[in-house]
Amino acid sequence: MRREPQAPEGCLTVAIRIPVRIIALVLVVPVRMLWDALVVAGRFLNDTLLRPLGRALLWVARAVFVWPFVGLWRYVAVPVGKTLGLLGNILFVVPLVWLYHSVLTPVGHAIGWAARGIGAAAGWVARGLGAGLGWVARSLGAGLGWVYAQLLTPVGHAVRWVMKGLGAGLAALGIGVWTVVALLMKYLVVVPALWLYTWVLAPVGRAVAWCGRGLVWLVRTILTGIGTALHWVARILLVLPALALWRWILAPAGRALAVIGREVWDALGHAWRIAGHISLAVGRFLGTLLRWIFVEPVRWVYRSVLTPVGHAVRDAVLRPAAEAARSVGRATRQALAAARESVRQARADFRRMLFGEPRRPQPVEGREPSGRGARTLGNSTTALTKD
Repeated sequence: MRREPQAPEGCLTVAIRIPVRIIALVLVVPVRMLWDALVVAGRFLNDTLLRPLGRALLWVARAVFVWPFVGLWRYVAVPVGKTLGLLGNILFVVPLVWLYHSVLTPVGHAIGWAARGIGAAAGWVARGLGAGLGWVARSLGAGLGWVYAQLLTPVGHAVRWVMKGLGAGLAALGIGVWTVVALLMKYLVVVPALWLYTWVLAPVGRAVAWCGRGLVWLVRTILTGIGTALHWVARILLVLPALALWRWILAPAGRALAVIGREVWDALGHAWRIAGHISLAVGRFLGTLLRWIFVEPVRWVYRSVLTPVGHAVRDAVLRPAAEAARSVGRATRQALAAARESVRQARADFRRMLFGEPRRPQPVEGREPSGRGARTLGNSTTALTKD
């Protein structure tokens, strides 16, 4: 992986870096060694105590909470549910199905047949009533048609002629009245109102508008001057000092603090890594020292002292004791077998003394024909060699 070219560093960065890294290394090494010791202790506790304890607790929780519910569900709830379902099927479903097929269906068919008969009778009655009512309506319609044609039509024509004449007269009267009212409104209202708007209201409105525009221009000019003055006052009193403070004090201080912070962070990183190597070396040294002080002497004692002593004890004591124990076991097993055989023989003799000799089964002739024997010189199956 190609490393990117680093930018040139100033003298301040170089002057800060070395003491900061030395101080960070001195401060971080104990913390890193303590951290590594805690990590090793935590792993040891996790491997030797926490993980077995967690597995034991998990097994106990499963045995206390899971397995009883599983057994209850599998061996109690499921059989009880199946039994209740079978009882419900036998006690409710089968009787209801039989009731539906054997009782309700025939009753429903009978009710439907009766309803169809009643509907047919009602339709026949309704058709008869409809025919009678239709004849009555046709008779009334014929009478009403004669009254309309012979009486109402002439009366209506006369009323229409009278109303047409009255309408024409009223229309002529309305046109005259509207003409007079329009002339009066024009010369009494419209012409004076137009003259008043043209010669009075329009000049007054123009004068008021000109005065309003002048007043608005004056107020706008005053406000613009005040805003410009406030802008320059704020710029001189606030913005320029704040800008100078930022440009000449805060920005350089921030850059210096950024350089210091970056160097401190890099120094802490380098110190943490170096402390890790130091901690690893110290740990290996302590492990080697522990091995040479405790493990190697114990292993030497085990190999050089305990192993020969154990072999001698095994060859001189344990193997003869094992052989003696095996011989005693064999003798004991033989004695027990002889005792069992004696007891079995005595029981058989006592049974023969009380009940006699048991009947032996008679041999039964085989149902299948026996096979032909092998052919010899004195036994032939051909006609030429028979005696």
